[in-house]
Amino acid sequence: MLHTTTTAAGRRAAFRAGLAAPGLLRLPGAPNPLGARMIETAGFDGVYVSGAVVSADLGLPDIGLTTLSEVAGRTEQITRVTDLPVLVDADTGFGEPLSAARTVQVLEDSGAAGCHLEDQQNPKRCGHLAGKALRPPEDMVRTLTAAVRARRDPDFVVCARTDAAAVEGLDASIDRARAYVDAGADMVFAEAMAGPADIERFRAAIDVPLLINMTEFGRSELLTATALSDLGVDVVIYPVTLLRLAMGAVADGLRALADEGTQAGLLDRMQTREQLYDVLDYDAYAAFDESVAGFRP
Repeated sequence: MLHTTTTAAGRRAAFRAGLAAPGLLRLPGAPNPLGARMIETAGFDGVYVSGAVVSADLGLPDIGLTTLSEVAGRTEQITRVTDLPVLVDADTGFGEPLSAARTVQVLEDSGAAGCHLEDQQNPKRCGHLAGKALRPPEDMVRTLTAAVRARRDPDFVVCARTDAAAVEGLDASIDRARAYVDAGADMVFAEAMAGPADIERFRAAIDVPLLINMTEFGRSELLTATALSDLGVDVVIYPVTLLRLAMGAVADGLRALADEGTQAGLLDRMQTREQLYDVLDYDAYAAFDESVAGFRP
């Protein structure tokens, strides 16, 4: 009820422990705090805050238009309601190395367990679209160095994302990843891997945890959690899955409402009032209020 009962430090320690343990951590992207509650109830290992989802929720394309305050605000809303560790997409760090340093500290304050920073130039693009341009690796190294030095909690995970596979090729992406690990990155996010063979090569080339993105309608083959685990992947994110499901249902519902003039035919596809109240822990709020103020709903 009200807020998570675990501390941010405790969730960071749990995320670190999960990364050190065998097996795959599965992090769906939460479109909002309610989605984060549902992710936890469904038994997943963590929650992801996707830059693409935050952008879309604001009615913006994912081209680096969101601000640190918008991303941190959404992160704080989500960390308030879940005991799971939350990993945040921090784009390019919202500026130069000093800005990346501030980004880490602001996201620490928001309750995040970690964030990833990417090596694209601004304006950045979705990792599965054409037209991406990369910063020189030495620029990314400076950003990561600033980010790692800025964190106050050593358990806060700084992950380096490289988009080089789709731009410069797999070998270049591995070279970049190794340089980012040398700069202090705790984990590497290899974006837009084409398939199992590329993931296997990447996994063998680095000695820190590996994150893979299973986003729909992109460059990557959609692999099962079992297949990813067998390849040695440590973390998988499903960044936009829940938003796409929800918005697909919204579009279908609006068409039906416009055509039929009523939502009566949609009721069996809706989350019921009882189910919503269960996710929100409504009864616990009511019991608390009754215990201190005598209020009964």
